[in-house]
Amino acid sequence: MPGDGVQPSLRELVALRAAVQGRRPPRKGRLGTSGQAPSPMRGRGMEYAESREYAIGDDVRHIDWRVTARSGKAHTKLYQAERERLTLIVADTAPALYFGTRVRFKSVQAARAGAVACWAAVRDGDRVAALRGSLREPPVAPAAGTRGALRVLDALVRWYSAPPPDDAGLDIALEHARRLLKPGSRLLVLADPASMAAIPPARWSALSMHSQVRVLLLSDPLERDPPQARLPFHSGGHRLELDLASARQRQAWRRAFGLPLDEARTQLPARGVTVDVLSSEAPSDAWLSLRERVA
Repeated sequence: MPGDGVQPSLRELVALRAAVQGRRPPRKGRLGTSGQAPSPMRGRGMEYAESREYAIGDDVRHIDWRVTARSGKAHTKLYQAERERLTLIVADTAPALYFGTRVRFKSVQAARAGAVACWAAVRDGDRVAALRGSLREPPVAPAAGTRGALRVLDALVRWYSAPPPDDAGLDIALEHARRLLKPGSRLLVLADPASMAAIPPARWSALSMHSQVRVLLLSDPLERDPPQARLPFHSGGHRLELDLASARQRQAWRRAFGLPLDEARTQLPARGVTVDVLSSEAPSDAWLSLRERVA
């Protein structure tokens, strides 16, 4: 039944709100607006307010060329701090996630980790949104507070209860994300390590240029450390048997499961992306940094 480790339940995702209750409250800025998160924001994190005539000392990078051309006088753009930052959760729904050998499926852990991120965003005063790689289903629209969180949690339950038949891949999901993100947004990507190989490296650089990007890779203990024995598997109604005592089979296993995870951990930080690994049997909030907890 839902909530048994095979499928997530809305009740368990709502209950995870307690996992972030002890986090430090967001610091107040000089203008009294909520929400500098514990991690630094990328980009300006500002919204356009108006344009006025250019004055000596103004940043030339903010010149409003359209108004300047129309008026014949140099004008510069003025910005104000965004009132509510966006936290966007991108859900990888690759079939490889709907598997697990300890405590819960990786898909259930993804839903739970997404719920932790969602409640943390609400705690910080952010608007929350979510999407997956689909050419038909629209994103969960950004909204603040408990109402916004529940919309996202409902989507996570639907997406991670069974593989969606129209999954178009993580790269499509990230393209949708690029269109939604604003400077200063936070992006959390819930992904299977195997899905990372299809993402062009430039995609990560573009996303992290003005946003805080974090990738949470879901793993299972069997994938990381298989026993040296013959293991039976059932797939598509067929029974398969792998001899993991064989050096050749273990090497192939390593290429399939260990290599994608290691490559993501070593290559993405150079693209400005924070990478964490969350095992299926770990606490669902284990990926939160120490700065996000009360000392």
